[in-house]
Amino acid sequence: MTMNVSIQSLHFEADSKLIDYVEKKLLKLNQFHERITKVTVFLKLDNVMHNIKDKVVEIRVNVPRHDFFVKYSSKSFEESFDGALDVVINQIKRKKEKLMAA
Repeated sequence: MTMNVSIQSLHFEADSKLIDYVEKKLLKLNQFHERITKVTVFLKLDNVMHNIKDKVVEIRVNVPRHDFFVKYSSKSFEESFDGALDVVINQIKRKKEKLMAA
């Protein structure tokens, strides 16, 4: 099953290098759940009014009968994305372990 991937950037234009980075890393999700239907990634600049611009990444992963959602921020989009991806992978693993145990 192929997952539908949507990457959206808010308050800025994401460059192709960042989009490629995100898309390549998202392929790892298939290892942890074979029934992912949709993945939505939001790339946001936080605190736009101040000089401190935190790079916020939100990842929503849709699987049948369940959604996973993670928000992570740091000083770079790559770091935020990696952090969010690690958390969502752990959520998926825990959910699968619960289902296996049931």
